[in-house]
Amino acid sequence: MKWFDANQRDLPWRKSRTPYRIWISEIMLQQTQVATVISYYKRFMKSFPTVRKLAAADQSEVLKLWEGLGYYRRARQLHAAAQMVVENHGGKFPETFDDVLALPGIGRYTAGAILSISLDQQLPILEGNTVRLFARLMKMAEDPKVSASQKLLWQFSETLVPKKRAGDFNQALMEIGSEVCTPTSPKCSECPIVKFCPTFVAGLQDQIPASSKKMKYESLHEAVVLVAKPTKKNGQKQYLVRQCGADERWTGLWDFPRFEFKEGDVGEQLRRDLESLSGLSVSIQSSEVRLNHAVTRFRITLDVFEGNDPRGRLKTAKDKSLRWATAEEIEALPMSTTGRKIAIRCCQ
Repeated sequence: MKWFDANQRDLPWRKSRTPYRIWISEIMLQQTQVATVISYYKRFMKSFPTVRKLAAADQSEVLKLWEGLGYYRRARQLHAAAQMVVENHGGKFPETFDDVLALPGIGRYTAGAILSISLDQQLPILEGNTVRLFARLMKMAEDPKVSASQKLLWQFSETLVPKKRAGDFNQALMEIGSEVCTPTSPKCSECPIVKFCPTFVAGLQDQIPASSKKMKYESLHEAVVLVAKPTKKNGQKQYLVRQCGADERWTGLWDFPRFEFKEGDVGEQLRRDLESLSGLSVSIQSSEVRLNHAVTRFRITLDVFEGNDPRGRLKTAKDKSLRWATAEEIEALPMSTTGRKIAIRCCQ
């Protein structure tokens, strides 16, 4: 605790530790580095300073502010949880573990972090940094991610939490894991609890924690068709965009028409795919733009094609998932990561 008081980072969510503010920060910090989150957090809180403001917002507003953070399911669940807080708790973020745990997108760790950090409730935590720290303090030879190891780590965490300043204590553990007890080349000489570490004594920092099985990535090859037409008023270009559906990557975000890349007569296949999707007939031409992108377990190669001279009438679905948009309008839409890259490079 003395180490934390002297060394804690100056982070915006630590300035006012309300349950709402800590909740937003914890969701953003899932699988995302602190340095990346800071600017997103500040913009998000400026737009949605209260849970009622967040609940009343359109989902597209939330996704737009989330754009670039990735794992967009977090943003959709955040929005749904805010609406539950308004409906079930009168707009006051709940303060009991079971009520917090019942909200979408919140698990045991996040519920404990929110309530311990904001309200000093004596609740344990276990996340990436503390898993590594605890595994070394326990000299755990097994993979810390397997079920039996997780059970032991949670039990270990429960024994540590003090009655007073539980939130600061949990943050101190996470801070040591993040800044000192790093995955490689840990700064053991700077660690305030090194004297309790059997892994350090045995010199096993490089072996503990044990490596988990590496994820097998799936390679995908996809094609985007960039269809443009001039507006009647000033000749400014409009581009065909579509909103991703509930069963797709980037649900709720906007993208350009995207299809599986099929070998052979690519141009003719894409022309048919686009006509089936939109009702428009175009001539296909390669733009010589290729993007490589990683998302969750996928490694995507994305080739961009131009759809010239669109003819026919655009299908107008009830959900308005297809529309024409100028470059300026596209800038205001919440876009998929690759969609945004294409817009920057190709939409003038």
